[in-house]
Amino acid sequence: MKKLKVPFVKILDTRDLSEAAAVMELHALRESIDVLNWKETFPYKPVAVFDIARGAEDLYIHYFVRGLSVRAVSDSDGTYVHPDSCVEFFMRKENEMNYVNFEFNCIGTCYSERHRTRADSTPLTADEYRSIRRYTTLQREAFTEKKGIHAWDLTVAIPFRLMGLDPSALPERIFGNFYKCADETANPHYVTWNPIDLPQPNYHCPEFFGEIYFT
Repeated sequence: MKKLKVPFVKILDTRDLSEAAAVMELHALRESIDVLNWKETFPYKPVAVFDIARGAEDLYIHYFVRGLSVRAVSDSDGTYVHPDSCVEFFMRKENEMNYVNFEFNCIGTCYSERHRTRADSTPLTADEYRSIRRYTTLQREAFTEKKGIHAWDLTVAIPFRLMGLDPSALPERIFGNFYKCADETANPHYVTWNPIDLPQPNYHCPEFFGEIYFT
């Protein structure tokens, strides 16, 4: 099981989200999304890394992706984004198997639900979606798949309260995983940060989350 420590970077709370990537380049923790759990069926692996840090109220994640083609058909929060060029963060609290998924396509559209099981879930409200700040290096407009090599960055600030956490009394650790996928592109792929030991692609598996510590 992988582990990471999320540093507290106070200055993030004073900067516009468009400036966060530069701050995180210096002060955040960097990890790679590079595990091919199903490489015989889905061998393609784009470059996918993330920087992670926290402020007083939010968890900041900056994703960098480079690979074959880019797609962003979904432009409304609450709609599926995994068919697009997509990055994801799933988390659960310690001693719980309930979890929350935060999925973003490359233009920042978000799909998120609180899960008791994969099928038994409650979506975020419109106000909760609006509380997730996002900045992308692409325009916030939908487009069909573009072929060739493309690179893009996405920075998100997810309020701890959306995860069921009190930002003034964060736990020592939570559990989670980070994913890269693009189901309906010319090069579909399913890449993870922490390994998943299942026969078919499945990200809704909290038993395979890694350890995330707060400093």
